[in-house]
Amino acid sequence: MNKAAATFHHDIADRHDKVLIVDFGSQVTQLIARRVREAGVYCEIAPFQNAEQAFALVRPKAVILSGGPCSVADLNSPRAPQEIFQAGVPVLGICYGEQTMAAQLGGKVEAGHHREFGRADLTILETSALFEGVWRKGLSYPVWMSHGDRVTHLPAGFRVIAASENAPMAAIADEVRGFYGVQFHLEVVHTPDGAKLLSNFVHKVAGLKADWTMSAFRQEAIAAIRRQVGDKRVLCGLSGGVDSAVAAVLIHEAIGDQLVCVFVDHGLLRQGEAEEVVRLFKDHYNIPLHHVDAASVFLDALEGVDDPEIKRKTIGRLFIETFDHEAQKIAQDSKGAPEFLAQGTLYPDVIESVSFTGGPSVTIKSHHNVGGLPERMKMGLVEPLRELFKDEVRALGRELGLPEIFVKRHPFPGPGLAIRCPGVITKEKLEILRNADAIYLDEIRKAGLYDEIWQAFAALLPVRSVGVMGDGRTYDYVLALRAVTSSDGMTADFYHFDMSFLGRAATRIINEVRGVNRVVYDVTSKPPGTIEWE
Repeated sequence: MNKAAATFHHDIADRHDKVLIVDFGSQVTQLIARRVREAGVYCEIAPFQNAEQAFALVRPKAVILSGGPCSVADLNSPRAPQEIFQAGVPVLGICYGEQTMAAQLGGKVEAGHHREFGRADLTILETSALFEGVWRKGLSYPVWMSHGDRVTHLPAGFRVIAASENAPMAAIADEVRGFYGVQFHLEVVHTPDGAKLLSNFVHKVAGLKADWTMSAFRQEAIAAIRRQVGDKRVLCGLSGGVDSAVAAVLIHEAIGDQLVCVFVDHGLLRQGEAEEVVRLFKDHYNIPLHHVDAASVFLDALEGVDDPEIKRKTIGRLFIETFDHEAQKIAQDSKGAPEFLAQGTLYPDVIESVSFTGGPSVTIKSHHNVGGLPERMKMGLVEPLRELFKDEVRALGRELGLPEIFVKRHPFPGPGLAIRCPGVITKEKLEILRNADAIYLDEIRKAGLYDEIWQAFAALLPVRSVGVMGDGRTYDYVLALRAVTSSDGMTADFYHFDMSFLGRAATRIINEVRGVNRVVYDVTSKPPGTIEWE
């Protein structure tokens, strides 16, 4: 984190009680943070390698240890800093977090036996502050398990408060020290009461205030932006998406016309999107906006390119070059050069950029300069959304009065329609895709389904099919429709449309869009990872 970002971050964070989440590599660690935030408590995530430093810097009033793929019995398996258990703050261990806490405090963990994956029934053996008002002694409740190891001997001071068939110590507690461990994953939706248990931990066990709201954040962020920027100008790139829109409106509320926005139209946007951006920011909010129509530049550079990664890199390179050229023009006007660049970086971008697993997320998120800007730009970085998750950004957008059409907009990738048009891109194919996509979304809205779906789009496949329309044969493209549900953007399942809807949407597309003679629906479910087409 650069110095300016760190200053802004601490301006916000230091005003709240904080929870530190130590990440041991679970694919759903971000869900723990989201549930804590939903309970009105500010929290941060740190990979276990940096946990000691983070604990000293954040000064949390409670700590949560996440799950992870390792076995406590493995040589050099990760551990929590011992300082956490000696600091007098409540600690909650989840899955691997429970196991390493038990092992580090003198208990024993048995490895490789009694595997338990998926739904399980948890029986409550004892009353506890963790279960208060949620689960009753003597009854059983559904939870989600994912473990091969289990605690077999308790550390001193602990007692068993719940058990499952294959985990006799599925929940343990040392109320004196405020230490709790659960073998199940209470952060996932498959544990129906999990969010309530996390709320109990942060409020009833740790005694933290529920003061993390978007109304409070709005005022704190405005004050922090003013302190950071002073009387200098800020340059912001608009993409048409939720993140950059919310960031721009928030910054404009803080510093007014010191903000100037650049909107690069690369010709790969959805139907009417460019006009919407200009209308909202230039006409409605009266924010200084430079609209750059660079469609011909991008399409010329993409001519003949069919490799999806080369597409992405080409679009990214040209976007930076176009943005930089426009920024140089702005720097020469009478108001002087902007000294800050605004970005819509979110907290998941920050987390994934320092992922200890070294996985693909670092590459996927490389379009955000979460580690700071290139030295040649000589600009400070303003990232007012850096502490927020996507759902919090939407809530902030509503707080700022952004129209619902922007706040609720489905995620749209930076490369735009280029990655929804596998193979070589042409103006003709983009026009077909743009029209078909608009019809598909229109039908979804008419059916009242738009808000139930996390992301929906059309993709033009690089294949053509022989068909019969009327009295003649056609040889046209096959169009795929995709719609997924997701609570977090990390996992996704296809949306279960009824056949009448799919028939109606397909009929409209084939009748109204020249160049398509067959429509298919993609029923692929996605594990954690990207939900884009390519």
